[in-house]
Amino acid sequence: MSSVSPEGTTAPDETTAADRTTAPDEAAARAELVETGRRLVELGLSPGTSGNISVRLGDRMLLTPTNESMGALDPERLAVLDLSGKHLAGPKPSKEFTLHRAFYRRTPDAGAVVHLHSVNAVAAACLTPWSESSAVAPITPYFVMRVGQTPLIGYAPPGDIAQAEELEALDLPFRAALLANHGSVVAQSTLSAAMNAAVELEEACKLTLLTSGHSPRLLTTAQAEELALKYGSYWGSAS
Repeated sequence: MSSVSPEGTTAPDETTAADRTTAPDEAAARAELVETGRRLVELGLSPGTSGNISVRLGDRMLLTPTNESMGALDPERLAVLDLSGKHLAGPKPSKEFTLHRAFYRRTPDAGAVVHLHSVNAVAAACLTPWSESSAVAPITPYFVMRVGQTPLIGYAPPGDIAQAEELEALDLPFRAALLANHGSVVAQSTLSAAMNAAVELEEACKLTLLTSGHSPRLLTTAQAEELALKYGSYWGSAS
């Protein structure tokens, strides 16, 4: 028998969900998601039970459960949702599932999303954005190459659909964003790429904080756009 969760998703019977047969590709995705969560905790980017990650499987996504450390995930206990947000199987999903849904909707080739409350990303998200198109300046070539322009999404309480709606509707190409006073969210074609981009964004935010007030030398617009074109990221007119 199903019930409706506070987030508005349908919560299926977990015993029935656990008995479902898992296809080999889904089993591999579950294992990779668990390993990625462990790695992010090891790197100090997911304190406590903060943050969430997902993998897209066609018209469904695997998502970390609510209130669980990403360092202690169980591959058999991951939430399964469709791209409308309906809860299909597994434990209750993170209340921030709407951020993942928004990225999958706006980015057809996105295969994974990583959302973190890492210290430097949260701190940078509390500052005035560098520009309308990117909260973080082109401070290193690797930030431009691996992440690209990263807009600041306006504040909303965690789990509030307004923030996800702004992210989905923003008329600007991007694969990463900072959420005001909250953290970062990154989408890439694979989970490995999404994790690496999230780590690179955290480093760019750290450098931004370290050089604040020191007039750092940034990449020029032409340099950033050249890198974006070469490496398939988004920056300015190269978007």
